Amino acid sequence: MRLYLSSYRLGDRSDLLVELAGRGARTGVVTNATDNIADDTRAAYYRNVYDPIAELRDLGFDAARLDLRDYFDKPDTLASKLAALDMVWAVGGNTFLLRRAMRQSGFDRVALPLIESDKLVYGGYSAGACVACPSLRGIDLMDEPHATAEGYDPEIIWEGLSLVGFHIVPHYESDHPESEAAGRATAWMLDQAMPYRTMHDGDVLIRDARGIRAYERPL
Repeated sequence: MRLYLSSYRLGDRSDLLVELAGRGARTGVVTNATDNIADDTRAAYYRNVYDPIAELRDLGFDAARLDLRDYFDKPDTLASKLAALDMVWAVGGNTFLLRRAMRQSGFDRVALPLIESDKLVYGGYSAGACVACPSLRGIDLMDEPHATAEGYDPEIIWEGLSLVGFHIVPHYESDHPESEAAGRATAWMLDQAMPYRTMHDGDVLIRDARGIRAYERPL
């Protein structure tokens, strides 16, 4: 299994992402964590502030958007699409919305065997990292669990993908609007005796055949 999980955007070790997935890797960029944002607002953000697809292309990846809404109730079609990819990259936004998209498209069923058998790299930041954990408990102190968008089921999904055996708290003690909420989430997880790891913006977690390794920015 190969994972690249970051607190914010690509983190400080994008070179290791290239090493992990390979330059030229066919990459599906999942932006569904932002589906509760108006299309024109989101497009303006990508155009003027940050475009995850452009950044991945700059690293040499063959990146294009993978909209899980196109596969709602079509898991077999999604399975065929994923079989033609080398990596999936899930961007930040609302963790619960992303998790709903993964459930309704069947991603959580058809992608996991590919990831576990090392046929597909899974990467992501913030929400994209949080859904890799055993559950989303505690992340509701950072993200609105009832967030939804057109075509989405309103049911809250608390189960994560369990790609790692601990919970991730992104943006911890960072220059980020959610840093204070990350502190509250961390305190709650500590009180609940949940296994967790905090991540500062810039930090990266990698999982490959050698296990899980953390690359932390200097404080």
